Amino acid sequence: MSEQTANTPELDTRPAGRIALLIEFWQYFRENRGAVGGLVFFVFICLVAIFADFIAPHGATTQYRDALLVPPVWQEGGDWRYLLGTDAVGRDMLSRLIYGSRFSLFIGCVVVSLSLFAGIMIGLVAGYAGGATDTIIMRLMDIILSFPSLLLALALVAILGPSLTNAMIAIAIVQQPHYVRLTRAAVMGEKSKDYVTAARVAGVGPVLLMFGTILPNCMAPLIVQAALSFSTAILDAAALGFLGMGAQPPTPEWGTMLAEAREFILRAWWVVTFPGLAILLTVLAINLMGDGLRDALDPKLKRS
Repeated sequence: MSEQTANTPELDTRPAGRIALLIEFWQYFRENRGAVGGLVFFVFICLVAIFADFIAPHGATTQYRDALLVPPVWQEGGDWRYLLGTDAVGRDMLSRLIYGSRFSLFIGCVVVSLSLFAGIMIGLVAGYAGGATDTIIMRLMDIILSFPSLLLALALVAILGPSLTNAMIAIAIVQQPHYVRLTRAAVMGEKSKDYVTAARVAGVGPVLLMFGTILPNCMAPLIVQAALSFSTAILDAAALGFLGMGAQPPTPEWGTMLAEAREFILRAWWVVTFPGLAILLTVLAINLMGDGLRDALDPKLKRS
């Protein structure tokens, strides 16, 4: 009974401690106005992607043959039915941009999830096992990192075949070594600490020790890397789409939209400008948000 009573206050304070940590994190995060602005814009893009079916005035692939290359509504010759104009086959630009946000966020989520999961698994094994296992794994990662990322992704997509799925797999493979190196470094820094030694002496097995004891204390740099890799994934997917190796027409992916509009860059500026702006603003918002996460999660960067 006395042992249970002694443990009760500790259990009761855990939720309060987590709430206090979240409040402290938000206080540091909101000091970076750029990060807050990036977060607001990212949430806006997420809402646009979720409610695209209700927001978009037209279908993503619906063609209006009587409205080819109609300029934006504020320009001479514009039409209020197509606020941002139409493309070369009469598809509404605004609707395609709205639906394209779904593909960009989907690409970011899938690529980050795949590369983060694989990177954590491999990095944990390399950092915890050490020795020959660590050497072999890290030399393989060095080989992957020695290639330019976009060039390696292009080669992988050329082998797998041009499609959005294969592009995401290729980008995840290219990004995965960064997570391996971060996880390995964090594990090697944590495994020699007293709490890990105590857990090992208490009889905790290697698997539980890696995933239950060491990994939770290594997540801060991985979260920051995931946020920054999200924007890199969108950029790489757009680049592959622009080169014809990613999403294939008529998919309303922003990079593919740029590829389709190349020949009209002088005649119809809006078909190139708006997808480019969408990529620019989304990537910028995610990068600003990632900087705020780094400042809020890194104790060395916290300001008193």
